[in-house]
Amino acid sequence: MVHFSFATLAVVAGFFAQVALALPSPTIGGAHVKRAASCTFPTPPKTSSLSGNVRYDRGSGACTGQKEGGDKDAVFILESGATIKNVVIGANQAEGIHCKGPCTITNVWFEEVCEDAITLKQTSGTSTISGGGAKGADDKVIQHNGGGTVNIDSYCVQDFGKLYRSCGNCSTQYKRTVNISNIIAKNGKLIAGINSNYGDVATIKGTNSYTSVKSICNTFKGNSNGDEPTTLTTNVSNSYCKF
Repeated sequence: MVHFSFATLAVVAGFFAQVALALPSPTIGGAHVKRAASCTFPTPPKTSSLSGNVRYDRGSGACTGQKEGGDKDAVFILESGATIKNVVIGANQAEGIHCKGPCTITNVWFEEVCEDAITLKQTSGTSTISGGGAKGADDKVIQHNGGGTVNIDSYCVQDFGKLYRSCGNCSTQYKRTVNISNIIAKNGKLIAGINSNYGDVATIKGTNSYTSVKSICNTFKGNSNGDEPTTLTTNVSNSYCKF
């Protein structure tokens, strides 16, 4: 796995600028310019190249389906305040990115999700996921185990179970907030699943594009004892699911 800390951010950013160019948004005059959501996944070369996209994974056989994994199974681990951008994560992995605190994930592409693509463990603060996309998730793309806020913008998700899920049975529970805008979603079961009994709120903008998506937002009764959470509402706009 690759471990990022805030202290090494400048070095890492420079490294990725050379070896992992995956359709980044442009920078003009030092300012980041947001690019609209795209479902054109990069095609990395079969060997490492300083001039093309690079694929990162954990080797053949790393994916074990929906078996719950941990930090040891992740491709990248981000410390609080870290940023990762312009990376392609291949199918040979059990867990993609683990954020131990608030993080920024920009233009990161998951060619085939195994257990989860992104796991967020922050206890508070805001994480931002913008650009890039994921496909082939049998269950969740983004798993929010900690607290705070997650902003998901200009993201592409295809052939998926859930784009975002607030943990329904973690041993420590939090009030969680998610904002979803400008996404392209195709062939999926659920955009956002939240726990209304803990005060979660999902705000899902009308700027999103959906094709064959069964439900925009569901509320659940979460718990902290590991039991399967109970579904309360399905595809209903209310004070918790705002769409």
